[in-house]
Amino acid sequence: MRLGRPGLISDYATDTAIFRSNVARFWFLVLLVATVVLGLGGSIPLGFMTLSLDGEATFYLITTLFAAIAAIGLNLVTGVAGQVSLGHAFFLGVGGFTAAVLGGLGETRRVFDLASGDFVEQVLLFGFELDMLIWLPAAGLMAALAGLIVAPVAFRLRGLYLAVVTLGLVFLGEHLFREWDVVSGGVGVGRPTPPLSLLGFRFDQPSEVLGMTLDRQKKLFLLGFVLLLIFGLAAKNLMRSKIGRALSAIRDRDLAASMMGIDLSRYKTVAFVISSFFAGVAGALIYTVIGRILPESFNLLLSVEYIAMILIGGVATVSGAVMGAAFITFLPLIVRTLAGFPLFGFISTSPGGGFPTVAHIEEILFGLLIVVFLIFEPLGLYGIWIRIRNYWKAWPFSY
Repeated sequence: MRLGRPGLISDYATDTAIFRSNVARFWFLVLLVATVVLGLGGSIPLGFMTLSLDGEATFYLITTLFAAIAAIGLNLVTGVAGQVSLGHAFFLGVGGFTAAVLGGLGETRRVFDLASGDFVEQVLLFGFELDMLIWLPAAGLMAALAGLIVAPVAFRLRGLYLAVVTLGLVFLGEHLFREWDVVSGGVGVGRPTPPLSLLGFRFDQPSEVLGMTLDRQKKLFLLGFVLLLIFGLAAKNLMRSKIGRALSAIRDRDLAASMMGIDLSRYKTVAFVISSFFAGVAGALIYTVIGRILPESFNLLLSVEYIAMILIGGVATVSGAVMGAAFITFLPLIVRTLAGFPLFGFISTSPGGGFPTVAHIEEILFGLLIVVFLIFEPLGLYGIWIRIRNYWKAWPFSY
């Protein structure tokens, strides 16, 4: 029997536990069940309204699940380790094109070779048609290898200098993806994403599973849901491990961490490699929702979007990364929905309808929210949730 005040943390094991109480476990389970119900096309009655998702909203939900994996990876290196990285788009691209090459179809054409005087096969696209069991881990490992190559330069720098170096990765990767046509397919053309086939089971085709008929969207949702759960729990365990405590010490004060015996180069390298692995896996999956991967997609704006996810969601927390990914991904849908209300009738839904259009409002909110959260709520949406939770815990004695 535990003595003392309810909810009071009195030992180290409770402080580092994933769930500190049975109440937390219960509500986490409720959240999982609610997410599965919505993702599979069900509805949740809330008394005054019924919550459900249509086809477009389900598309955004699936994208959120995959994007949250990449956001968690960036949060490990930037939020937990304190190493500012603007090169996340590069690692997403490495993972995406690795998957496309290993799992996608190759293309060739016959051309006449003047030197030999005969027709030869010219490769237009590399493709090996391997199973998802191979190309998905390989995408993460290839991105992790890129992170390992960058790490020796990165751990010698910090702050603005590190941000500039990682920024250079984005431009380097963007040029590489644009010009390497046999891998990327070329600017404006791109290449199809690999089929989601795991040992013969197709996630991208409707079929019957355990007596239920699941279409493509429902299968993709279940895949993203399971993978996010795995990567989220892995990141949470990493944060409360010896490695996570070392990374937090480096973030707070690297000189003091070094004097305590923490190997800065080793742990910064570990942070970059793990973060890159998360990004590589996410990059391999995100564009399977769209069905095509374009080389021009992996630009600076994409890196800024992921920085915004962890800033708006909450740095150094897995929950904050998921909240931020959901908010940024659903932002276009939120703005378009608001434009349908009479109060926001000044927002034009037509691209050529004049200022402000939906795209203009998205860009304004995108930048404005980053500034607002940095100034007024550094812990982001996760911090707001903590404030609300703590208020109702102490209510009516909120003072």
